[in-house]
Parts: sequence; structure tokens; C-alpha cells
Amino acid sequence: MKTLLGALTACLLIASSARALAPGDVPPAIDMPDLNNQKVDWASLEGKVVLLDFWASWCGPCKEAMPVLEALSRKYAAQGLVIIGVNIDSSRKKMSKFLKTMPVSFRIVHDRKLVIANRYEPDTMPTSYFIGRDGKIRYVHQGFEKGDAAGIEARLKALLAEQLRP
Repeated sequence: MKTLLGALTACLLIASSARALAPGDVPPAIDMPDLNNQKVDWASLEGKVVLLDFWASWCGPCKEAMPVLEALSRKYAAQGLVIIGVNIDSSRKKMSKFLKTMPVSFRIVHDRKLVIANRYEPDTMPTSYFIGRDGKIRYVHQGFEKGDAAGIEARLKALLAEQLRP
């Protein structure tokens, strides 16, 4: 019985890792409204650099990342950067309380039923998907420490410097 259970567990891990998103993949649809009731869809973001960040109110590293993301959003929006935060809290109240203490100007989607999260399957909170102007995932960044800010900005600057090929 233990052998069967172990084999089943291994198969599930292999199957889930086979679905993990990686650089070069086309990001799955979001197709949900943000907090301003504006639908988030990839067609409207064509030609933009998108940082899609999964976060939760209970996540300590998310609290450290939010001011960094807000600063990057303000600094690079005119160059074509769009940051979308996908909150996975089951309670809108918890998300709203977090955002009152740490307001952001970038778009937030509340994914309380984990519809989007199940499409992306982030391994940890926060997880950021960097999507280039070509509409493909270019980098995946898991977690956040203060020292990560410079690397995140460098990757965004490199993506913003790229031009779409005709």
C-alpha cells in the first residue's frame, strides 16, 4: 500500500511540474475584472510589458514587495509597463484592509476562488510572471527579499527596451 501511495504521489508531482509555466509559454487568460470593474484581458495589453504578481494579505514577503512594485509601476508606466496584482485571499475584506494600509495605483484582481491561480500554479507567494511585449512569459520570480528589487527592475528595464518585431 505504501508503495502504491508513493508511486501515486510521484506521478502527481511529475504531472503538476509538467504543467508549470516557464519562459517562452503564452500566459493563460485572466478574463476577470479588476477592482475598478475593468476586464483584464491579454488583447488589451498587446505590446506592453506586464508584470503579473500573485500575492496575499497574509504573506510577509508580499508586504515588502508591494512598495517596490508600486514604485516600479509609477516609474515605468509611460514606457509601457503594466503591473497587475492578483490577490488570492478568500476574503475581499482582508484584501481591502491590506490595500488600505498599503495603497497601490496598479491594477488589482481579486481571485478569491483561485481561478487564475489554478491556471498559473504559483509555487509560493509572491510569484511574479514577467511577460514581454511579444505576449510570452519571459521570467518567473518566486518570493521576495529586499535585495530582489534591483534584479526585478533590471529585468523590467531590459524587457521595456525590447521592440516588437514586425
